[in-house]
Amino acid sequence: MRRVSRIAVAGVATAALAVTVSACGSSSTSSSSSDSSDKNLGLALAYDVGGKGDQSFNDAATAGLDKADKEFGYKSTAVEPQDGESDADKVQRLESLAKQGYNPVIGVGFAYAPAVKEVAAKYPKTTFGIVDDEQIKADNVADLVFHEEQASYLAGVAAAKATKTNTVGFVGGVDVPLIHKFEAGFKQGVEDTKKGVTVKSQYLTETAAEGGFSSPDKGESAAEGQIDAGADVVYAAAGLSGQGVIKAANAHKVWAIGVDSDQYKQDALKAYKDSILTSAMKNVEGAVYTLAKSVEDGKPATGVVRGSLENGGVSVSDSNPAFASNTAIQDAIKKAEEGIKNGTITVKTS
Repeated sequence: MRRVSRIAVAGVATAALAVTVSACGSSSTSSSSSDSSDKNLGLALAYDVGGKGDQSFNDAATAGLDKADKEFGYKSTAVEPQDGESDADKVQRLESLAKQGYNPVIGVGFAYAPAVKEVAAKYPKTTFGIVDDEQIKADNVADLVFHEEQASYLAGVAAAKATKTNTVGFVGGVDVPLIHKFEAGFKQGVEDTKKGVTVKSQYLTETAAEGGFSSPDKGESAAEGQIDAGADVVYAAAGLSGQGVIKAANAHKVWAIGVDSDQYKQDALKAYKDSILTSAMKNVEGAVYTLAKSVEDGKPATGVVRGSLENGGVSVSDSNPAFASNTAIQDAIKKAEEGIKNGTITVKTS
């Protein structure tokens, strides 16, 4: 999110609906080293767990797709994940999309990394994107990653300034290194801002297959426990599960901090929006759109493409007037933002 002195977020608005297709197409049986179509049907998204409608990570990617469709006249597609699917299922899905002529093909989430690596080697003329993974080194792959810890640090600053009980909470969807970055930045932001504030942390599951990113009930239960233990601000980095955290915060009249998208503005959360202090955002929308534009312009982006506070790839939202008008919070966030940008504050990632 941002504050009164707003942090600009690259990318915006959406329009046309994405055409959603059913899960996996058949895998390619022809020579897999050549792409099957010279025409570009548009971009294709292969969603991570939670799928479209998570009001967070996947919906941010969808917004980027919608913007590209509107601007370039595409008829893009988006494919939902399947319960209990394997890497082989993901490979089949990506192969089908590339074979049909979609370009770029983007795996939305680090779970797609093995599949993207395998399929990109088979379709060298197609540009592939992988969100939240930077381990793939290939001439036709863009690793779309972010300094989540920087936005989380600002969320920690806000939480430290907002707490009255001197206890705040962090709910992580899955216990993996990516989500550790959110927790590390948040804790450091709290600690640097107000000494003596306790940060209670909980991860919902060990693996994504157990529903850590897709179970609002798990998020609600975790938040209830932290609130019962005194937390009056709870930050969730848990995808769809974060909706349960926000619901619990609203029920107990405490603050929630959203993630990835500006959750104050999400229609599905409007009943709870007055409890959403801010959101730690990463511009997945802008990353998806920019990759599609690079392909459209004939200069496909590849390699590591990282969003930061400096380039507008991460930020905090200021949609809630209670946040935007709070001078103490705004001044603290502005100071922290300047420190991160000029290097006097180095945010931890673990």
